[in-house]
Amino acid sequence: MNDLNRLCQAVQPLHDDQLRVRVGQRLDRLTKPLGALGRIESLALRLACMLGTESPQLREPQMLVCAADHGLAAQGVSAYPVEVTHQMVLNMLAGGAAVSVLARQQQLALTVVDCGVRGPLPEQPGLLRRWVPGLEAGTQDSSQGPAMSEAQALQALQQGAAVLQSLPGNVLLLGEMGIGNTSAAALLMARLTGLPLLHCVGAGTGLGSVGLARKQAVLAQVLARHAAVQGPLPLLAALGGLEIATLAGAVLQAASERRVVLVDGFITTAAVAVAEALAPGVLAACVFAHASAENGHARWLTVLQAKPLLDLGLRLGEGSGAALAWPLLPAACALLNEMASFESAGVSDRVG
Repeated sequence: MNDLNRLCQAVQPLHDDQLRVRVGQRLDRLTKPLGALGRIESLALRLACMLGTESPQLREPQMLVCAADHGLAAQGVSAYPVEVTHQMVLNMLAGGAAVSVLARQQQLALTVVDCGVRGPLPEQPGLLRRWVPGLEAGTQDSSQGPAMSEAQALQALQQGAAVLQSLPGNVLLLGEMGIGNTSAAALLMARLTGLPLLHCVGAGTGLGSVGLARKQAVLAQVLARHAAVQGPLPLLAALGGLEIATLAGAVLQAASERRVVLVDGFITTAAVAVAEALAPGVLAACVFAHASAENGHARWLTVLQAKPLLDLGLRLGEGSGAALAWPLLPAACALLNEMASFESAGVSDRVG
């Protein structure tokens, strides 16, 4: 626990009012009408403040996909069988998944972490194995008891932080894979936000009305079973997934190092929300890539006061939305760093 406390305490506020004023003034003096680049200007300002410089440079962006299975999937909360987690991880590593294609196209380094995937995955480049003892095949069924112990959740958090430390660069893109993980995310959303469960639960990988009703009923039972649990770490242990915990640890480490965190969809938002509950201030390091079509995500973003860059109706996960939004970040930095000012370009800024 002391290691977690130290990691959380290392997340420091990013308030630098003088830097914010200087960057804002530069944006206003670029050769364009005031505010004409819209939210790209606010993105450039945020990136400058995140990195603590008037000339932000994004280096070696890392796409981190954490994968794990969920015991709760045995209750029929997903349209797909649990074997799909294992199959999709292999697909990612073979280069055939959406996130693999987008990472390749965007020149993003892709690392996949086996946090507890049922079935053996052969050792190969791009795959890290970070198991928690006793949960090598995923979490326990949270409808029957805690998904994991607090000690196991803590170990997953710490392993996520260690993975992030091993990766270069100053940008982290979040991705995930795990059949049943929209259920874990919805449960965490309900407890962390206090919103009604019906506002948090969605169709996930494509449940029909009957399947969705079953999922809602199962998750209501899970919440009732763990109603007395309080605090972010105990809630993560009772309800969450190993991939969510590992990503939360990576986010904590990234925020402590002042790396930019580009958040994907519903499940990665759960990881960020857990990290923020553990260490308030994490959100200042986060850019939210898109508003997922998964029911609950837009509401959660509203609670977090986060404005996503894109709204494309995506609900794939994997980090696909983060990869699609990624080009906006270097574009914002380039505009801030390379556009001429009215003075340097000899352009009149008189209006009328």
